[in-house]
Amino acid sequence: MNKKYLAKIIAKDAQGLKLISAICFAAKIKINDLKYLKKNQIFLVLLERFKKDNVKSNKKINSICKFEFVENVKSKNINQYNKDSFLELIAIDLFKNQDKYEINLFFNNNACITLLTEIIEVTLEDQSNN
Repeated sequence: MNKKYLAKIIAKDAQGLKLISAICFAAKIKINDLKYLKKNQIFLVLLERFKKDNVKSNKKINSICKFEFVENVKSKNINQYNKDSFLELIAIDLFKNQDKYEINLFFNNNACITLLTEIIEVTLEDQSNN
């Protein structure tokens, strides 16, 4: 019996964030699929990533990465008007800056998004298999 399961990972510290970063390495993200809901303090990233449960697998899966308690978002080297272009996620990193955290999403072509938050609360949830 071949069970299909959809993963959900919740990170509340640097270790959990490293796990999500590793799982999302080389994920493709359409610029239009980056959303900051300022009023709700949520930053959403819809991404297409490779399934990591099987080394030989080239299967892709759509996932949503949700960052909560986000107070501010800054981007660098991302043309937000070119909504159909894609970014490739290289890593997600965390820096402590006084009493706040900076969560940095690093992409190809030296692009970067920085999320400013007081609390680490990141959820990676699979949506569907491709």
